[in-house]
Amino acid sequence: MTQTTPSIINNEKLSRFGSQLNQSLIHGIEVLQGVASSNEPIAGRELSRLLELDITKVNRMLRTLAYLGLVRQTSDRKYTSGPGMHVLAAQSLYGAGFIQNAIKPLESLKDFGLIVAMGVLWQNKVTYLYHALPGMDSMDAIGRMSYYPATLSGVGLSLLSQLSDDEIVHLYKGKTIEGFDDCFASLMDKIEEIRRNKFTRVETTNKKLKNSKTYTIAVNVGTPVYSSIALSGWIPEDSTDELVEILHQKANEIVSAIE
Repeated sequence: MTQTTPSIINNEKLSRFGSQLNQSLIHGIEVLQGVASSNEPIAGRELSRLLELDITKVNRMLRTLAYLGLVRQTSDRKYTSGPGMHVLAAQSLYGAGFIQNAIKPLESLKDFGLIVAMGVLWQNKVTYLYHALPGMDSMDAIGRMSYYPATLSGVGLSLLSQLSDDEIVHLYKGKTIEGFDDCFASLMDKIEEIRRNKFTRVETTNKKLKNSKTYTIAVNVGTPVYSSIALSGWIPEDSTDELVEILHQKANEIVSAIE
């Protein structure tokens, strides 16, 4: 099971939206997200514990979602993603031309011989819509990587920087913060740096090559921001400004093509 996604309910946001929010719908989305983010089929009781929701309510939500085809029940009475969820995902990506219009700008970044990525943020996780290793065909790069902790990702940190401080507190204060030794102050220092620079540069370690450091450079896409694009690999410090400028150009191309 992947790490639990924080509750969608944020008191700061609730105060802004007032009494018009539907709590049942919010809990239903939390249950759906809990199923979607699990690496394997999950039982209602386990989901109830992880989401800290009443088991009766969770089971009712799961049966409703199964009726709609958004989740499906396995032979051992656990739940996993259903065909309806995949249809909604495809409709959201392709219906608005999001992926189709981003492909060409992303493909042009392959000339640098680096990993090329585009991702979106929801709660404390990133989903990569596009993640191409050097030499990889773009069709193989679409949807290749699933849920990933935002604080371990250049794309994730870039997108987190666009949230308000209150939203980041809701996601991380007093909770597990991967890559930052659970230190909220260290995370916020990095977020402030990204906000000042208007790009992200983070160091990672290549697990396949011992003692080999790699770097990710990421910039955000859209106003308001809805995704981030990145290059990752061996990137010397003195190449950063050039690559940031190129990434901003490609981000503008994506926005122009979509809008």
